[in-house]
Amino acid sequence: LFLHRNGVDIGNRAFVLAAVRANGTNLSYASYELKNDKEVVLAAVEQYGSALEWASGELANDRDVVLAAVKNEWHAFQFASEGLKQDREFALAVVQRFPRILRFVAPALKGDRAIVLLAVKKDGYALTFADETMCADREVALAAVAQDGWALKWASAELKNDRDVVLAALAQNGWALGWASPELQNDRDVVLAAVTKNGR
Repeated sequence: LFLHRNGVDIGNRAFVLAAVRANGTNLSYASYELKNDKEVVLAAVEQYGSALEWASGELANDRDVVLAAVKNEWHAFQFASEGLKQDREFALAVVQRFPRILRFVAPALKGDRAIVLLAVKKDGYALTFADETMCADREVALAAVAQDGWALKWASAELKNDRDVVLAALAQNGWALGWASPELQNDRDVVLAAVTKNGR
């Protein structure tokens, strides 16, 4: 099924509901009234998370709708309302399940230690989306590299020269040595830890 802007089908609820269930992108052709119909929008985002882009402003601010969308595709959070992106309670809930949503939360929340810690403990890569103050936070960096050694790439220069942080990264991924400071790259014990992890 595919909707066309013919002034009839786009406002026909039964037709649109069937169409978005078949392909969520069909929501883009629906009438405004149906883009503001929670059942229709839920059906669309459950089929294609990023269909949230075409939901009404009201439904892009609806927690049920946004959660259904990000369950399908985490990056659909970029289409959530600014209100939800700034909502700390909601951010804590969704980041715990989908850590990379940290990319799309409000800038202030990217520097919220509790939110960032929650994200990097689940997925160290999420550190790339954190505020620079969090990349310089030792506890945050240790949590990130323990989950994904490659996260050392996004740690501050000071932490790339922190022996414990670097060793924690190497314990997870020996190739992380490439992101350590020049000083630690020339440290015999550090290099040995990397080689031992990589089996070479």
